[in-house]
Amino acid sequence: MLHYAVVFLVIALIAAVLGFGGIAAGAAGIAKLLAFVFVAMAVAAFVVSLSRKR
Repeated sequence: MLHYAVVFLVIALIAAVLGFGGIAAGAAGIAKLLAFVFVAMAVAAFVVSLSRKR
């Protein structure tokens, strides 16, 4: 999941450098969404692992 976020971030940066504003904004939005989902899942896994150790 984090890999896809980084890929879309790189696509957004390349599109922004080349002047494709709409594509860059779309790719950046997808990268933000995937990064947020990754962080949420990582926190959930951490909390679950803490509760199972007891």
